[in-house]
Amino acid sequence: MLRRMTVEPVFVTLLVGLMLIVGSRDASAKGCIKGAAVGAVAGHVAGHHAVVGAAAGCVVGHHLAKKRLQEQQQQRQQSVPSAPPASAPGAKAI
Repeated sequence: MLRRMTVEPVFVTLLVGLMLIVGSRDASAKGCIKGAAVGAVAGHVAGHHAVVGAAAGCVVGHHLAKKRLQEQQQQRQQSVPSAPPASAPGAKAI
């Protein structure tokens, strides 16, 4: 009985990790794997709640990755020089 109690959380954590890796083929899952790994460890240490920690870590990791991507896109848009306005059709150039 004692051996089963120590192996079960490790097995569940590995199973959740495997599910996340297999299910992370979509590009929208960026940040989920790393967040889930950190969350699982934190949840396990905080009271043997590795699965809950992995789920929460996945959500937080995905949110942070999405926020980082938006910030990078804003920086790219700000660094691109704006093009001069196009002249109206039929207008004479000076």
